Amino acid sequence: GFNRVFGYYLEITNTHRDRVPTEYHRKQTLKNAERYITPELKEYEEKVLTAEERGIELEQQLFDELRTLAASARARLMATAAALAELDVLAGLAEVARSRGYVRPEITDDGQLVIEAGRHPVVEATEAAGTFVPNDTICSARDGDSDRESLLLVTGPNMAGKSTYIRQTALLVLMSQIGSYVPARRAVIGIADRLFARVGASDELSRGQSTFMVEMTEAARILNTSTRRSLVVLDEIGRGTSTYDGLSLAWSIAEFLHDVGCRTLFATHYHELTELAERLPGVGCRNVMVREHFGKIVFLHQIVPGSADRSYGIHVARLAGVPSEVSRRAEEILADLEQHGHQAAPPTNLSTASNGVQPSSERFQLTLFATETHPLLDEIRALAVDELRPIDALGLVAAWRERLTAESKA
Repeated sequence: GFNRVFGYYLEITNTHRDRVPTEYHRKQTLKNAERYITPELKEYEEKVLTAEERGIELEQQLFDELRTLAASARARLMATAAALAELDVLAGLAEVARSRGYVRPEITDDGQLVIEAGRHPVVEATEAAGTFVPNDTICSARDGDSDRESLLLVTGPNMAGKSTYIRQTALLVLMSQIGSYVPARRAVIGIADRLFARVGASDELSRGQSTFMVEMTEAARILNTSTRRSLVVLDEIGRGTSTYDGLSLAWSIAEFLHDVGCRTLFATHYHELTELAERLPGVGCRNVMVREHFGKIVFLHQIVPGSADRSYGIHVARLAGVPSEVSRRAEEILADLEQHGHQAAPPTNLSTASNGVQPSSERFQLTLFATETHPLLDEIRALAVDELRPIDALGLVAAWRERLTAESKA
């Protein structure tokens, strides 16, 4: 047995006490037995009790020897680790390129960006095989008054693929510059000194910054540091404030980046921005194709030249599960706004329980830079002012005022 006072011992009952060997030393007497120790037992006890301490000392000694040995070969170990890490990365890139049909990009120094049938490497991997729709991207950095398209305005409804398209382009440029093949049929990519992205929506509550403030902070960093060789992708700049403020900021930011000449993909729902393509030589328009079928929209996810004329926001809201009475009421209000202009108040006498109005085949995107022409202006333009007597002119002014007053009350 063992206890903390005497350590290890041999316990012999009183029945066998006369048979105890002479070399046993009595250590403790109990009622029915006596406990003995021997020199061999004490030697064993010392080994057992000191084994843990000696084990720790030996472990530390071996560790110190190993550390000294490793330190002496530090340079070789670091070089080996770096080589293995590089091989690991290259082998991984080679494997994914071979298994998913990537191509070797042509890297140039002239600011080109030509991607034929490009694919998003992550979305393609998560979608069912053969379902991802490839798209082309062609834009180039500009010098001076060159008419090369450096800024592409991408329009189209939500869920159509605008964000995927612009992020895909940024990813392919990044992959090509780390030495990877890219998911495309062909790629000619000019080296970018910086890659800027303003996508998503977030806020910094702990720092007292709203979503719009964060957006503007990131936009300021892009505008202040981008160069002609940069690649910029912007997604819905200006959406966090009022429509007029947001559109004005988006417009001026687009003009600034156009003047910088850097390659820019600008996804937006501000269709008014597409007017920049008529005013600036380096701006091009792209839109995501959709088809409307019996009041429903089908996303084709195909990027084509031109601009979208509608956002299909109500259709997307319906797909998201917005109650049908809300979407029908929205269609009624939209139809009235398109008929009377964006400054007219929505009608209040339309029933939300009605079946709504039939979508017009000639709906148009409301402009924020011009109001609907009033018929009175045509009358004024056609008026022969030189032939009017003063009294007749005063009569006309009075009639016009009465007419406008009646219209405003209606």
